[in-house]
Amino acid sequence: MGEACAPDRIDIRTDRGDVSYSVEIADDLEERARGLMFREEMPRDAGMIFIYPEAQPMAFWMKNTPLPLDIIFISRRGVICGIAENTTPFSEKSIPSGCAAQVALEVNAGEAAAQGLRRGAAVRHPAILDPVWACE
Repeated sequence: MGEACAPDRIDIRTDRGDVSYSVEIADDLEERARGLMFREEMPRDAGMIFIYPEAQPMAFWMKNTPLPLDIIFISRRGVICGIAENTTPFSEKSIPSGCAAQVALEVNAGEAAAQGLRRGAAVRHPAILDPVWACE
């Protein structure tokens, strides 16, 4: 039996224990295109998740985004499959997932290292299609 989840929270298993972020959801074309553009600050325990209907290779950019971010790419199984750390604000350079991801989580730069987030870690959120760490 899985544990309870909430759409506005994402949980990640690490070697140090579970880490949770309060998240805004971008699950349609317009919201995903805007993302965190023009945001100048975000609480340390907050982020934005980009939800797609299927897993696919994806790429992000930092156009109009003043915050440096870590981007965590998550497979349809709810496993971290790629991490882009300390992205460059305002950059139009493509940041590829390096894997077929269904969800991407953007958090403040440095969070992945500080929290011990790594490839292969399990992630829990109700939008994950075929999770290894299930919600109730």
